[in-house]
Amino acid sequence: MDAPLLTVEERNAINGGRWFSSLSPSLRHDIFRCAYVRRYVDGQRIVARGDAPEEWLACASGAVRISSTSVSGRQITLTYMEPGSWFGDVATFDGDERTHDAYAHGATTVFCVSRKDFQQLLATHAEFAEALIRLHARRTRNLFRLIEDLNTLPLRARLAKQLRYLLRAYGTSVSLGGTEVRISLQLAQEELAQLLGASRQRVNQELKALERENVIRIEPGGLVIRDIDALVSIGEFEG
Repeated sequence: MDAPLLTVEERNAINGGRWFSSLSPSLRHDIFRCAYVRRYVDGQRIVARGDAPEEWLACASGAVRISSTSVSGRQITLTYMEPGSWFGDVATFDGDERTHDAYAHGATTVFCVSRKDFQQLLATHAEFAEALIRLHARRTRNLFRLIEDLNTLPLRARLAKQLRYLLRAYGTSVSLGGTEVRISLQLAQEELAQLLGASRQRVNQELKALERENVIRIEPGGLVIRDIDALVSIGEFEG
């Protein structure tokens, strides 16, 4: 479903992205000038593995679930792209096929730049290629950290670190002036388990333990973080 313009909140999310905000005003202007908007309903596929790389994309609102499919046909969630994050540039840059599926998680708005315009931006702005290298370097660092965590940290610590990430991206205050923060991105425990490379049963056990310790509260609408400092300590010192 297409719509011609971003809302104020969506535009702010794109402009406020850590990587995008580092670009020069002229490059940001030209990206906005050639980009267009697409809106998706929950569960709608945005791109499929094997697709031709026709667009460079950014999440403007909602969330984009990046996944792969196992040999048995089971979908495995790898990560979520939060508002302000860009994706699809690897295939757009090298022209090879998409490596993963992307689905809307909740009502989601995607900001799109065609491959033709992407290449024109590379030709027009010398800084764009260097900026993309910085973006890829940051992703590589994050990937190495993830691999290190999988091999060195217990599940409890990995869960705490994942909840902290979700809190930064999707945290909303429960009440004015309160210390509790709700993770607004609603994830099934199976999806959370896939992000952690663990079974749903083990993740459920760790969530229940954190709830007993008053670190989190499990609600039908999602998780509420009750003690952020405790969550930080678990992720940092229980390796």
